[in-house]
Amino acid sequence: MDHQPQHHPHQHGHEHRPAGRPRRTGWADAARATVHCLTGCAIGEVLGLVIGTALGLHTGATIGLSIALAFAFGYALTMRGVLRAGLDPVRAFKVALAADTVSILVMELIDNTAMLAVPGAMDAGLGDALFWTSLAGSLSLAFTLTVPVNRLLIGRGRGHAVAHAHH
Repeated sequence: MDHQPQHHPHQHGHEHRPAGRPRRTGWADAARATVHCLTGCAIGEVLGLVIGTALGLHTGATIGLSIALAFAFGYALTMRGVLRAGLDPVRAFKVALAADTVSILVMELIDNTAMLAVPGAMDAGLGDALFWTSLAGSLSLAFTLTVPVNRLLIGRGRGHAVAHAHH
């Protein structure tokens, strides 16, 4: 009978494994990482699209603003967690870059491409259902297509696995 040590998750939801034993990454881990990413992206994306639309900015400027804000909010959410864990601000920013850049990039590429693909969505006003349904659909699509990316990254010890190591 093989007497392998038992691995029990701790309160914070991860388990410690013997050295050299790879972490099995499930879809639930990837979905949680993507929800975290989606939160920052959605805050920045919505804020950027709302500001750009309200100010009457052209499509390129509006998308540029929403992407910049999505990265800023995404990084800020990760930094908040690792700063609480005791990292200094410079190290926390480096962790956020390592943890979130690919995920945010993929999410923003999908989200903005989807918004541009919906006829009239970028020209719709804030009071127009087309704007909000297109935005909701584009964020949903971005989430769905980014989960497998995050699963791959976490399984390789990258992406949100980098930030998780500091919690």
